[in-house]
Amino acid sequence: MFGLGTLINTAVVFLGGLIGMCLKNGLKKNVQDILMQTCGVATIFIGASGTLAKMFVIENNNVSVKGTMLLIISLVIGGMLGEVMHIEDTMDSLGERIKKAVKAEKDNLFVEGFVNVSLITCVGAMAIVGSIQDGISGDYSLLMTKSILDLVIVVVFSSTYGVGAVFSAVPIFVYQGSITLMAAVGGSFLSDAIISDLSFVGNALIFCVGANIAFGKKFRVGNMLPALIVPVIYNCLTFL
Repeated sequence: MFGLGTLINTAVVFLGGLIGMCLKNGLKKNVQDILMQTCGVATIFIGASGTLAKMFVIENNNVSVKGTMLLIISLVIGGMLGEVMHIEDTMDSLGERIKKAVKAEKDNLFVEGFVNVSLITCVGAMAIVGSIQDGISGDYSLLMTKSILDLVIVVVFSSTYGVGAVFSAVPIFVYQGSITLMAAVGGSFLSDAIISDLSFVGNALIFCVGANIAFGKKFRVGNMLPALIVPVIYNCLTFL
């Protein structure tokens, strides 16, 4: 049954969010603050390590750098498109609508938690590759692995952000479900090179999310999301 991986991932994230909220009620403000900072630092290093792993290549005991121009072009073009499209404002508005729907108007961290956790759990190679595998062959093993990682992430973040983090399950369901559906209909439409470059650029965005969490909002990461389209176009053009 294709799509089962996304259903499991969505349920695990929702459950993890509820567990984190239970922990939140027993945590003092200073503990919540330090958890937020440590989560931000951890996310920074996860994003940085993923990006650098793709950039630095060791051949014959020599270290070379690749992908610099692709990263710059992806972020510049993606950022410009995102600003024109007002993606981050749309995500914030969605968070606000969900916030009102669940009667959480007094929760000042709801939208921030919803947006940040959604970006962390959706931007990455595992979400894309796992969803494709699920759609083509019904193999949801990679999404199961991602679910375990997401469980830890959402438990920690919901213990600091609160109920907003729980609703990151909604974008996961829509995003991964859409990729799974397209894969089931159209087959494998992403090559290994495209997936590698998507992971490369995606990890750079995860770094920015970590910086926002640790140091306050510095980057409009939502508006950088179109950067993920550039590697796909680039690889299609080079293939031609």
